[in-house]
Amino acid sequence: MKNRPANMGGNEGFVGRLPSSWSFTATRIPRPQIQPNRFLSQHRKKALCLPALSDTSSSEMSQAPCTKPPDRLSTDCLCSQGSLDRLSVDDFWQEVQYIQQSGSDSEQEGSVGDAKQPEEGEQEKEWLQDAGLSTLISEDSEDVDNVGLLSTLTRTQAAAVQRRLDTYTCSVRKKNKQPVRDVRDIFRADNPKKTLMETKDSGRDSQTRSPLDNCGREFFITDVAYSDQAAILQKQTKLQSRNSRRRKDDGTLPKLISAQCRLGVTRIGDLSAQDMKKVRQLALIDMTALCDILEVELKRHKLGKRKLHESCLFGVPLATLVENDQKIKPTTTVPLILQAMFSFLEKKGLDSVGILRVPGSQSRIKNLQQKLETNFYPGLFSWEEVNPNDVAALLKKFIRELPAPLLTPEHLHTFNTVQDIQDLQQRLHVLNLLVLRLPEPNRSTLKALLEYLEKVVSRENKNRMSLWNVSTIMAPNLFMHKGVPPSKPAEGDEKEQAERAADVMSLLIQYQDLLWTIPNFLMVQVRKLNENSSRRYQFYDRRIKNLLRKVQSEKTEKNPPEPYRTVKIQAAHLLSDSMEVRLDTESRAVDALAQFHMNLRSMGNSVVTCNGSTAYSDYAIYEVGGNIGEHCLDPNTHLLDLYNNNPSGEWIIKLRPASDRLL
Repeated sequence: MKNRPANMGGNEGFVGRLPSSWSFTATRIPRPQIQPNRFLSQHRKKALCLPALSDTSSSEMSQAPCTKPPDRLSTDCLCSQGSLDRLSVDDFWQEVQYIQQSGSDSEQEGSVGDAKQPEEGEQEKEWLQDAGLSTLISEDSEDVDNVGLLSTLTRTQAAAVQRRLDTYTCSVRKKNKQPVRDVRDIFRADNPKKTLMETKDSGRDSQTRSPLDNCGREFFITDVAYSDQAAILQKQTKLQSRNSRRRKDDGTLPKLISAQCRLGVTRIGDLSAQDMKKVRQLALIDMTALCDILEVELKRHKLGKRKLHESCLFGVPLATLVENDQKIKPTTTVPLILQAMFSFLEKKGLDSVGILRVPGSQSRIKNLQQKLETNFYPGLFSWEEVNPNDVAALLKKFIRELPAPLLTPEHLHTFNTVQDIQDLQQRLHVLNLLVLRLPEPNRSTLKALLEYLEKVVSRENKNRMSLWNVSTIMAPNLFMHKGVPPSKPAEGDEKEQAERAADVMSLLIQYQDLLWTIPNFLMVQVRKLNENSSRRYQFYDRRIKNLLRKVQSEKTEKNPPEPYRTVKIQAAHLLSDSMEVRLDTESRAVDALAQFHMNLRSMGNSVVTCNGSTAYSDYAIYEVGGNIGEHCLDPNTHLLDLYNNNPSGEWIIKLRPASDRLL
C-alpha cells in the first residue's frame, strides 16, 4: 500500500454501511493494482500458503494455490503482483460480505441518518469539556479554575487548546452572543510554564531520537510529550527517509521496547480513578496537538436514537453489561459472556485451522445465541458440544451488534486514519493516546480481545492464521458500525482503505503491551497537576506565588537529594509494625518486596489467597498521597528516585486487585 499524505480527504476508512453499488464477490471485483505495503508484505505472502479448508465457501477455497479448474488462480498467476494484491485483502472482502448477509435479519431499528450534524463551535465546546477546560468558556469563571491544568501543558499542547478556543470564540461572535475572554488573557507571556519550556526545548532534539540497542530493537520514548516529538521531527524534514530506514527488509514489524525510566513503567490500571481522569484529559490535549501537527483530521460522531432489542447479552450497551455482571462478580471489568467465549476458544479453538476465518453455520450460530440468552446467567448452558467456529463467529457478531462501536463513536474515525501517518512510532503515539481515551469497559474489553487474537497468531503453525490473516478478518468487525455514518471513498480507494484498516488492526495486536501503558510525560503532568491542586491558594495572589517559588528553590539548593535514606513501608495489617527499608541509588521496589517476604517467613506468617494458595507475587507496593492519588509501583522502580520525586507520599504493601492478578 502506498502511503498517502495525512491531509488527503476520504481517509475515514470502512465505517458503517457500505454503498449498495459496491460488489464484494472476491473473484470478480475489479480493483486497482496497488503496490502492497512492504511493512506487512511478509504476512500477506504467508496468506498464499494457506491450505484449502474443507468447510469454507467456494470463494475462500479460491485462495489456495492450485492449477485446476481454469477459472481459479494458476501458479504463474500467483507470482504476479496483481494476484498478490488481490489475495492480500480477499479475507477482508469476504468478511464484509458475510457481515452484510448475516446482519439482514438482526438489524436494529434506526439509521445513520438519525445522527445530528453538530452546530458550528459545538465540537470545540465538547472538546474543552472533555479536556477539563470548560471553565475557559464560562462567563463567571476565574483564572484560578484552570491555571492548574494549563500550567502543566507544553507549548505545543497549549497551542492546540488555543486553536480550539479561537474557533469557539469565532462561532460565539457569529451568533451575536456575549464574547468569551480573549485567549491572550489565558496564555499570558508571563506564564512560568512557557518560560520553563523555552529553556528545555533546546535539549529535546537529542531526546526524541529513538536509538537502537545491541539487539537491533528500537526504543519507544515516552519521557517527552508525543506532540513535542512530532514538532521536532517535523522541523528535521527527514520523516520519510527515517521511516524507511527503520523498516526491516523482510517486511516484519520491528521490535519496540520502552526506554528504561528510573520511576518504572506505569500501566493502565496502576492509577486511581481520580488520576486516570486527569490522564484521559491530558491525553486528549496531547492527541489533538499531535494530530494538528500531523494534519490528521479529528471527527467526533454522535449516535442517533436507536431502538434496541430486548436482550440480556447481545445488543446491550457494554457499560450496562459490565455493571450488571459486577453484581454477580464485583471485580468484573469484561462482560462475563465474553470471558466465557474467550475461555472456550482458548481451550478448543486455538489449534483449529482457519479459526475466525471459517464462518460457521448460520443456523447453529442463531441457535447458539438463543440458548445463551436463555441459559447463560442461570448457569444451565453447556459448552461441551459447541463448534469452535460457531463461537468465533458469534464473538464477532457480539462486537458488531454493540449499540455503540467498541472503539467509541467519538474516536472511531481517528482509529481509522492512523494508517495515514507515515512514521510508525507516531502511529503508535496516536494509538496509545486513543487507548487512554477509551472508557474503562471499552478499554478492558478491547484488551481482552487483543490478548486472545495474539494467542491465535502465536499458534499460526497449527491454525494457519498469521497476523495479517487475523487483522483482515477482524478489521471490519471493529471499524464498521451501523450507527456511525461512513465516508464515501474515492473511486479506486476501496482496496487501499481495506488495507489501512487491517494495518491498524495489526498494530493493535502486535504492540498492545506498549499501548496499554501510561507515558512518562503524562505521569509528570499528573503529578504537577496534583501539586497545583493542593496549593491552589497561591494562585490568588501573584506576589505570594512568586514568593513561594523562591522559597522552594532556596530549599532545594540547601537540601540536595541524599545518597541514601531509611524509610518505613506499611504492610496492610500483614506485619505488626511498619517495615524499615534502607534505600540507596540502586534500591528497587522488587528488593523491598523481597525483604517483606523474608520478614513474613521469619514470623511464620502464611499469606493465603482467595484460591487457598500462597502467592507472594500477588503483592505490590503502592504509592499513596503527596502528588499522586494511588499508584501501583513497577517492580523496577528505583525507590530513592521516587522518594525524591514525591517526599510527601506514603508506601503501602498490599494485594493487587483480583482483575489485575488475573491479567
